[in-house]
Amino acid sequence: MLEFLTSDGIIPSLRATSKKQALQELAKRAAALSGQHERAVFDTLLEREKLGTTGVGRGIAIPHGKLPTLDRVHGLFARLEHAIDFDAVDEQPVDLIFLLIAPEAAGADHLKALARVSRLLRDQRLCEKLRGCETADGILALLSETEAANAA
Repeated sequence: MLEFLTSDGIIPSLRATSKKQALQELAKRAAALSGQHERAVFDTLLEREKLGTTGVGRGIAIPHGKLPTLDRVHGLFARLEHAIDFDAVDEQPVDLIFLLIAPEAAGADHLKALARVSRLLRDQRLCEKLRGCETADGILALLSETEAANAA
């Protein structure tokens, strides 16, 4: 269902002690998956954070950005080993991160992907299941099943 997310884009247990470190680790993985330079991905994410936090509350962050040389939207999902301060709007620590990077020209596609992820992660039952899931395939199955049920 989530065509921009594969099991390679899922980190079931990310070790990070800060927002910056989490974004660096995610940028590294996103670069490997998308063929982009790690620094370009990281800089794009930092620029977006400067506009306002992507920590949306309830332990969730949705960092995102656009890169000129991308061909399509790419997603990554990480479950953190320990919740970290992410400057979230509710001032609560974050332990679930869904990262999106999109082509610069992908206005509507980027917004649709953000809306889909946001809608999915508003489901508190899903988030609790994600917090208890320890495998990439299990996390992907949970996200896909929930999106399929929401689309029906």
